[in-house]
Amino acid sequence: MRPAANWRDYQVLDCSGGEKLERWGDKLLIRPDPQIIWNTPKDPALWDRADARYLRSKTGGGRWEYRKKLPESWQIRYRELTFKISPTGFKHTGLFPEQAANWDLFDGLIRAAGRPVKVLNLFAYTGGATLACAAAGASVCHVDASKGMVAWSRENTALSGLGERPIRWIVDDCEKFVAREIRRGNRYDAVIMDPPSYGRGPGGEVWKLEDQIYDLVCLCEQVLSDDPLFFALNSYTTGLSPSVMAHLLGAVLIPRRGGRVEADEIGLPVQSTGLALPCGNTALWLRSNAESV
Repeated sequence: MRPAANWRDYQVLDCSGGEKLERWGDKLLIRPDPQIIWNTPKDPALWDRADARYLRSKTGGGRWEYRKKLPESWQIRYRELTFKISPTGFKHTGLFPEQAANWDLFDGLIRAAGRPVKVLNLFAYTGGATLACAAAGASVCHVDASKGMVAWSRENTALSGLGERPIRWIVDDCEKFVAREIRRGNRYDAVIMDPPSYGRGPGGEVWKLEDQIYDLVCLCEQVLSDDPLFFALNSYTTGLSPSVMAHLLGAVLIPRRGGRVEADEIGLPVQSTGLALPCGNTALWLRSNAESV
């Protein structure tokens, strides 16, 4: 596992009974997490300090229970990057802190390349990977179907002092955008993908990652440049283990591009136990002479 161990403004304080107690700056939140299947004792002196708790509804969705008044949003930092945090109606806060393990990876690969790097960030959410790549010196095309998420990512970019970096903002269906980029002849040295596990399109069509990820990776391979640097696939889908994702990337990319594939879990250190909470999987294709960091 690669834990995101370099945070100062974020921390998992404890986790038990399907919930995790997190520190976001100086705010404490309790959120559900299906990976937490153990029921170790919860210290009331710690857990009762939480400012808010997300409660799931039996009929779907849920709501925040506020124990203390919180601002609508606040900011936290990761290294030189600044992010706006705001609890949403779907338990999320606008940031997946475990992804910092991947931000550090992308940063190292881009800086070590010693040349201009064009990155395509698909399903880019609020822009953590976009900011990390831009801060490392890459030009980035940031694509997400949600206008609100793209606006949020632009806020994060301004907060991080990266507003003048070469970032192209696209609100569009990722698959359709990539198909158009291929027809236009636009190519990228690196592709980052973090597709959702499940969703519905504007016409009610069902998106299920296991059923559609192979075709999507095949499509995105075609948008790589002649001298690509890396291809990263992240997933929170339980059925897609690191080994399955590594085989998928290897089967599509190695016959055409050579190189090699690595895959691992990413996670977050837990203060109370010294263990790491698993939070997802990432597979990474690298050209032969690139070194992961």
